[in-house]
Formats: sequence, C-alpha cells, structure tokens
Amino acid sequence: MRVLKVPDLFDLSTIMVSDFSPGGAFGSDTTEPDFGFAFNDSNFSDRVLRIEIMPDSPETKSDGDCCSSIADWARNRKRRREDFKKEIDVVQRQEQVLNCNVPDTVDGLTYENRDDDAVAMIEGSPSDVGLNCNQIGNDTAYDNYSSLNKDHLTVLRVNIIHISSPILAAKSPFFYKLFSNGMTESEQRYVTLPVHASEEAALLDLLNFMYSNTLSTTTPTALLDVLMVADKFEVASCMRYCSRLLRNLPMTCESALLYLDLPSTVLMADAVQPLADAAKQFLAAKYKDVTKFQDEVLNLPLAGIEAVFSSDDLQVASEDAVYDFLLKWARTHYPKLEERRRVFATRLGRLIRFPHMTCRKLKKVLTCNDFDAEIAPKVVLEALFFKAETPHKQRTLASEEANAPYRHFLERAYKYRPVKVVEFEKPRQQCVVYLDLKREECAHLFPGGKVYSQAFHLGGQGFFFSAHCHMDQQSSFHCFGLFLGMQEKGPVTFAVDYEFAARSKPTEDYISKYKGNYTFTGGKAVGYRNLFGIPWTTFMADDSNYFINGVLHLRAELTVRQ
Repeated sequence: MRVLKVPDLFDLSTIMVSDFSPGGAFGSDTTEPDFGFAFNDSNFSDRVLRIEIMPDSPETKSDGDCCSSIADWARNRKRRREDFKKEIDVVQRQEQVLNCNVPDTVDGLTYENRDDDAVAMIEGSPSDVGLNCNQIGNDTAYDNYSSLNKDHLTVLRVNIIHISSPILAAKSPFFYKLFSNGMTESEQRYVTLPVHASEEAALLDLLNFMYSNTLSTTTPTALLDVLMVADKFEVASCMRYCSRLLRNLPMTCESALLYLDLPSTVLMADAVQPLADAAKQFLAAKYKDVTKFQDEVLNLPLAGIEAVFSSDDLQVASEDAVYDFLLKWARTHYPKLEERRRVFATRLGRLIRFPHMTCRKLKKVLTCNDFDAEIAPKVVLEALFFKAETPHKQRTLASEEANAPYRHFLERAYKYRPVKVVEFEKPRQQCVVYLDLKREECAHLFPGGKVYSQAFHLGGQGFFFSAHCHMDQQSSFHCFGLFLGMQEKGPVTFAVDYEFAARSKPTEDYISKYKGNYTFTGGKAVGYRNLFGIPWTTFMADDSNYFINGVLHLRAELTVRQ
C-alpha cells in the first residue's frame, strides 16, 4: 500500500517560497485553507506571542475606545509606520533578554536584532516561578520586563496568544524573517511584540485573519485600523481584503480624502492601489464640473486637488482656466513663495497640460514668479513644440502616455474647444482659424446644445466660434449651425470679412460654405443656422460627407476690413 507523505504543519520548508514572490504564499489571491480552529489553541501552536500594550503617543491618543466617524478616526487614530519604527528601534537598543532556566536560553546575554525588518523583540521563556514549557506568562516576568523599560515606555498590560509560526510566516514576510533570521532568538518559544493601545484590537483581528482569512469587523474605522496594522506587519492578503471591503462601502468626499491621505507606505502598496484609485475616481466624478464647485474645490487638500485635476474628463473652460485655478489654490494654501514654488515643481505642475494652453497664457507662465525660473521655460518650450507638430504626431504623443498617471498631451473635455490659429500682419491683418469637433461632441449638441471654441485674436480684438444644433425655421428640422462672435462688450465696433469652410469627402479638401462681412459691436455674433444645408440626421449619418475618421474639420478666414 502506498503511503502518502503529509507535510509537517510546523515545517516551514513545506509552505514557504523563495524571495517572497507575488505568486507565492504571501498575499496569494488563491483560495487559502481555513485554520481558524487553531487560533490561540496551544494544541496547534509552537510559539507564544506576548503582546505588550504601550500607551499611545499624545498626538495619536483616542478620546474613546472607538470612533464614531471617519473624521474621528482620522483625528484620533491615524499613525505612521515611520513613527512605529523609530519607537521600536529605541526599545531594541535598550531591551535586555530576561534570565531563564530553559535550556534554549543563554543567561545574561543581550541580543541585538540585526534584521532591520524584523523589529519585534524576542526573549526566552520566563522561569522565575518554575513554570514548565507548557505554562505561559507570570506576573514576576511581566514586572521584571516593565522595570527594564520604565524610563522609556510603560507597559499597560500583556496579552498572551498561542501562535503557529508556519501559519504566520506563510502570510507575512515580517513574521517569516522573525522566525528564520538564523539567530538564537528565532528558535525560542516566547516572542514579545510591543504595540500601541489603539492598535491592540486591530492586531488581534489581524492575527485571527491570518488563520481564518476573514474579519468579523465591517465598520470603516475598524477596517482602516486593521489595514494600517496589516501594512506594518506586511500581511498583503489582509490589506487586499480590507481594501476590497472599504471599496464596497458607500464612498463619501470625507472618506475618499482620508484614503488618499493614508501614510505613503500604505498607499504605495499594490494591495491598496484599487482603494486609492476608487477614491480618486470618486473625487474626479464629484467635481467633474469645477465651475459648479469652485469654493469646495478651493478648500480641498493637495491629495484631492491631484485626484480632480489629473482627470481627462474634467469639464473646464480651457487649460488656461486650469492654470489660473491651480495658481489661485496654491496662493491660498501655500502663502510662502518658496513653498509654493516647491509644490508647483513637485506636484501641481504635472497637473497642468501646458501644450493645450493658449500662447498668450504661456507667455504669462514665463514671467510668473510662482514657477521656478528653470522649470517655466522647459514646460513652455515643450508646449510650443507640441503645437508645431502635425496632427498625426500630436495624436501619437497623446496615445503614448495613455497609461501614464499624469498626462500632458491628451485633451480634456474642455467647454471651450481648442483652436489652431495662423496670423498674418501684411499685406492685411488676417487670421486663419481651424476648429475640429469629434463626432461624439456633435452628437451631444442634439437637440438644442451648443459648444464654444477658445478665444483667438485679430487686430487686438478677441473672437470665438460657437457650434449649435438648431431647428431650421423654414424646413422645421434640426441642423448644424456655426457662428462667429466677438468677446468685447460695449460700444466697440469692428468690421471683418469672413469665410467658413469644411473638409468634405471624397477629396477631403476644405470647401467654402459661406462668405460674408459683418461689423461687430460688443456682444454680437454672426453665422449660419444650417451651415451644410442638410438635416441633422443626414449630417450625423454614418455615411456623412463631413466626418473624416470621426472628426468634423472646420476652418474660418477672417480679415480686418479697411
């Protein structure tokens, strides 16, 4: 009869994989066995974990045992992993191993932990009252340990938990290194782990999760506590689990901002990226139309500003408006010029898509004191080179950064559509303006919408285009209309000769549609309700002559009349 070899539960070699590979034991997404029955059971445990509860630092001390809201959690319970490492490092330098009569302990030695990642303290089994190896904990050992640390940290209490080192090591590189660092203490039965009082419940939940792969808690504040502790002890599977539960809870502006403000070590973890992405998407969608929420957006912290203004779907008048808004936000939140320059250089500058700003605004960037003198010329030069490229090259550059976290060349959903302008001073003041509209942009105009172009200038006056879906007054059907307007209001008059043209199949050349002249006065516009002389349905049809690769190409020539 063939005998199957069953792996030893306490043999690390049967469950560990080398180099903590993502597809290995740590944080695997595959279905894992449930060892919940063995949690804190001496019959299935080879180690004893002494959890020493330390007082919270003053800035993280909670007003109560629990937090009633996300805001309370952020105010009272937020801690950073860097603080934890500093505190534990001090304890490591001062801690001594207790004397013990158990054979695997060497009396009188101080062990120095040389593994920077395994920061928990290890000690031999207490034996002052003659306990055997199956007995755990005693008041004398606790008092001795506390007296060693009374000048540094006070131990409020000690929790004793039976643990299985293979189970913990399989879920966490932290515990794997702790139990296999090759030093004498890695072979000892008793493991001491100091934590703050505010982390105690979360750590117990985490340990239970490492056995059972589930959590009993469902409140957002408790899940955040577990997430922070899971990050500290490198339990990626629990971080993923908490992240997934938090994503399934209703998102609010408050919670989204809190998720983005978690310590950098947490946010950078792959397991938390989906939660951070969901928070960014929520804020970007909520404040998609910035003009409707200007006061709210002005009060957002930097993380919220980054989430909103990194979006491709941001509805703003133009990239010039993005630049002006971020300048106003920075001057409000960073009144000191040096700090403002730093935040523009490292964070805010990458949110502005300079290639889609107007040349007039780019000139102002060069002279703006809020930008570092070395950075401003670089971003302006890059923008001008992009503007000089052919449309095909521009589309290629935009597509190449499609997966980049911050995009420079991709157009947003601007309320004022970008235009390209060629200006002439002689023999007459003249400009040729190009406006491209995508098929979906035109479709959104039906039945009575309109879209405006960015402003352009001729003879010192500002002009713009507006495209409309109109009801033809004579034929009673919808149609596409194009108008030319002057920005300035008041008694100003300005005479212009103009011609509208559009690319048309099969030649794909620009074909003139209408010519005329008009003397503008402030706030007036001129144009044609039915530019193409056809119904809207014919204009938008799949076989339309005016959409070339899904784009409507319009052109206008404007000349100042003498």
